[in-house]
Amino acid sequence: MNKKKNSRFDELIDAARSRQKRDKPQEIVEEKVTFKSKSTDPNYVRTTVYLPKKLHRGLKLAAAADDRQMSDIMTELLEKWLSQK
Repeated sequence: MNKKKNSRFDELIDAARSRQKRDKPQEIVEEKVTFKSKSTDPNYVRTTVYLPKKLHRGLKLAAAADDRQMSDIMTELLEKWLSQK
C-alpha cells in the first residue's frame, strides 16, 4: 500500500512535532552533585553476612520505610553492639 506523502494528516503530525520542538524549553544544564558511593570509597569494605530470610525481609522493609540504606542501619547497630563490649 502506498501512502500519500503529503496527506493532510501527515502535515498535521509534522506541524505538531515542530511545535513541540519549538515550545520545548531549553534544557537547563545543572551541576551534577557528585558523591562517592560506598563501593568506591576507600573507607568502606564490602562484606557478606548471612541472615535468616525473615530478618532480611524485615530489615529491607524498615530501611525502605525510613528511606535509609540497609548497610547504614547495620553499621549503626554494629557500632552500638561493639561499644557495649
